[in-house]
Amino acid sequence: MDRNYTRIFFGNTAEAQSIVSRLKDIGIVAVVKDEAESARLAGFASSMLGEAEVFVHNDELEQAEKILDA
Repeated sequence: MDRNYTRIFFGNTAEAQSIVSRLKDIGIVAVVKDEAESARLAGFASSMLGEAEVFVHNDELEQAEKILDA
C-alpha cells in the first residue's frame, strides 16, 4: 500500500465494512483490501476468508482514529 495511507483495521470483513460506513458518514473515503474477495473475483481460492484491511489517507488518520475509539 502507498506510504500515504495507514492501516487502521485488520480483521472481520463485516466489521471492516461497518468501519468504512462510519468513516464515510464523516466524509472519509477508506480503502478496503480484501484478498479473499479479490481472489474470488479472479477465479482463485484464498485462505484469508472473512478478513479485510482498512486504510485511510495519513491526512485523515487522526479523524479516523476518533471513529475507531467511539
